[in-house]
Amino acid sequence: MSGNADPPSLRSGLTHSLTIRELPRSDRPRERLVDLGAHALSTAELLAIVVGSGGRGRSALRIGEEILGFAQGSLRRLASRPVTEVTRHGGVGRARAVVIHAALELGRRMALEARDEAAPIRSPRDVVAHFAPRLEDLPVEEFHVAVLDAQHRLERDITVTRGILNSSLVHPREVFREAIAERAAAIILVHNHPSGDPSPSSDDRNVTDQLVAAGRLLDIPVHDHVIIGRGRYTSFAEAGLL
Repeated sequence: MSGNADPPSLRSGLTHSLTIRELPRSDRPRERLVDLGAHALSTAELLAIVVGSGGRGRSALRIGEEILGFAQGSLRRLASRPVTEVTRHGGVGRARAVVIHAALELGRRMALEARDEAAPIRSPRDVVAHFAPRLEDLPVEEFHVAVLDAQHRLERDITVTRGILNSSLVHPREVFREAIAERAAAIILVHNHPSGDPSPSSDDRNVTDQLVAAGRLLDIPVHDHVIIGRGRYTSFAEAGLL
């Protein structure tokens, strides 16, 4: 080891005791991003850039580390926590917590853009690949309708409800209005279970039966209902429940 290099433990201690402006350029997150690219930074360093500045005797990097620690090292877990909880446990104010949530949502939307929008949806796994990045970590249920064209390509994603799923909230009129306007060849129903368990509830089954019957009358078949959990899913079509 070179006599000029600090051991990792000492370097970490310096980072915590100094403001970022007092650190050598090679240790400052913003300068490191410019010099080396964003991929070279740790998650805590990227969070420090989002946070912007330190406070109360802590550097932005220290705050970034604390926020990541609050989320047990998981950005998915951080994105799933309400803004008020981040402010309570992450040591940041409301404005910074909002910026963190906005940054995480931008990352999620970029991941969605990376998919091939022209690829047809041919299986429940294709549905999960499209919707899971957005739905699997939400703290509340969202009910979506995937409108398909004649080639089974996703024509439009319609958010019908946000909250508890039951037949009084998910009405066929709301589900099929946009599908009719888009001249849909078929639709797929999609919603998430915040518990992480994608097993269908009695309300899930009732809503599905109601919408499948409405689809037959309107000649817009419901090809599937996919429930997204955490790392798992249930397909009504695969399970023989349609």
